[in-house]
Amino acid sequence: MSDGAAYARDMLELHVLSVGEYATNCYLLTCPETHRALLVDPGADPEAVLGLCAGVRVTRILLTHGHFDHWLALGEVRTALGVPVGIHPADGAEFGVEADWPLRDGMRLRVGQHLVRVVHVPGHTSGSVALRFDRRALVGDALFPGGPGHTDAPEALRTLLLSLQRTVFAWPDDTTFYPGHGDPATIGAARPAFQEFLARPRSPDLWGDVTWA
Repeated sequence: MSDGAAYARDMLELHVLSVGEYATNCYLLTCPETHRALLVDPGADPEAVLGLCAGVRVTRILLTHGHFDHWLALGEVRTALGVPVGIHPADGAEFGVEADWPLRDGMRLRVGQHLVRVVHVPGHTSGSVALRFDRRALVGDALFPGGPGHTDAPEALRTLLLSLQRTVFAWPDDTTFYPGHGDPATIGAARPAFQEFLARPRSPDLWGDVTWA
C-alpha cells in the first residue's frame, strides 16, 4: 500500500499515508463533490500529514483509539488545521487525549455529501472504534488480515473476539477493512480463519499478539 494511495474514487475518496517508526496508517476521507474531508489517526510526521490534506477542507480529526502511535502528530496538525478532534471517551480518559467531542457507537458523521458511521469495537483498547462507510471501514488496530489486534489480558481478548463477532464480522463479505498498520483485506477473505479460530479450543489465558492460525 503506497503512500497517498486512493481507493474507490466513485464514492468517498480514501487516501492512506504510512507514518512514523511503527508505520501507522493515517487516513484521509474526502468527499469528491465538496472536497470536505475527515483526517484519521495522525500518528507521526506532521508535515507529511498536512501535505496529505493539501487541497481539501478537513472538518474533523478522528482517532480510532488512544495508543500514542496513532496521535503523536495530533498537536501540530490540530493547530495547523484548526479543527475539532474526536475520540471515544473511554480512550480519551485512559490515554490523556484531549478531545473536543466524544465518538459514540452508532454516531453518523457527515463528510460533504457522504456519511461515516462510528462503530465501537472494544478489546484492543476500551474505546477502540471502527469508521464504516459504503463497503469499506477503517478498523484501527482491532483487526488485521491475519488476526485480532494486540490485547493486554485474557479478558481483553475475549472482549475483542466478541466485539468482532457482533460488529465487524456481521458486515457483508465484500466489505474491505483498512487496519491501523499494513494492508487492507476483505471481510470475506478473513471470515473463514476467524470462524475456525472461534471453533477451536483455546487456553483461557490466551492474550497478546494472537493470530488466527
